[in-house]
Amino acid sequence: MSAGIFSALAAYLMWGFLPIYWKSVQAAPATEILCHRICWSLVICLLLLAPLRQTREALTVMRDRRRLALYIATSLLLTSNWLLYIWVVNAGYILEGSLAYFINPLISVCFGVIFFRERLRPVQVAALVLVVVGIVYLTVFYGQFPWIALLLATSFGVYGLLHKKATEPVLTGALIETIVVFPPALIALIWLFARGQGEFVYAGWRTSLLLAGAGLVTLLPLLLFNFATQRIPLSLVGLLQYLSPTINLLIGLFVYHEQFPRDRMLGFSLIWLALLLYLAESGLRRLRQKAAALNRSRHPS
Repeated sequence: MSAGIFSALAAYLMWGFLPIYWKSVQAAPATEILCHRICWSLVICLLLLAPLRQTREALTVMRDRRRLALYIATSLLLTSNWLLYIWVVNAGYILEGSLAYFINPLISVCFGVIFFRERLRPVQVAALVLVVVGIVYLTVFYGQFPWIALLLATSFGVYGLLHKKATEPVLTGALIETIVVFPPALIALIWLFARGQGEFVYAGWRTSLLLAGAGLVTLLPLLLFNFATQRIPLSLVGLLQYLSPTINLLIGLFVYHEQFPRDRMLGFSLIWLALLLYLAESGLRRLRQKAAALNRSRHPS
């Protein structure tokens, strides 16, 4: 249990401080950073999976057209999400990027209703209404539609939705996804090098090391997260996940001094209130279910 909590905290702390890492290589365009992230992730995946002999399993999956089509879709969604997030950070929109991962659980609720015909409880409806009000407020009164947050949250939500159909282990799935997008990423890096524009070669050893480390900062928190989910309750994982966007928010405010005027703060606060309502209702519901189960065990019919 303690190892699981430590792993989850480490994963979310890494994801939380990731904007600082992308800022450190912002001399390179977001597309080049993405290509390095893909290529070096594949290298690390292969190094990790070789001793486990799971590379054959990945190749077997890729021979199945339906399963391969699924991973092509998830890899395109994931890399689009990566590219947008890297651009968001380096363009100075860390606060809006953090908002995406506060909205994400409520996006998942919407997908549950749309695709799995799940019924919303009254408090969940109220939370979703508050999110809509917050978005309208930001659009009308602050004067900026939060398209970045919604695109990031929706793309990651759809990625998670498609992954419900995948049965492969996390590392195997990550290997397949990186193999799918590796060829165009490698071609793009070679093309940049041929034109004398690749920061990996021409920007100095520090930038080269940081770009090569993009694979490690991608896969290490993912492995820690996977380890944690096997050892601690998902309810605890769900609560800890808000550590990352909170750190992102604080970094945007106090490290990179992004603007956060009152009108924008009010719009964000409405969405945070929606999230608090959702979490409180879910927590109370779980406590009641546990109490009812305990009562049944003590007084069996």
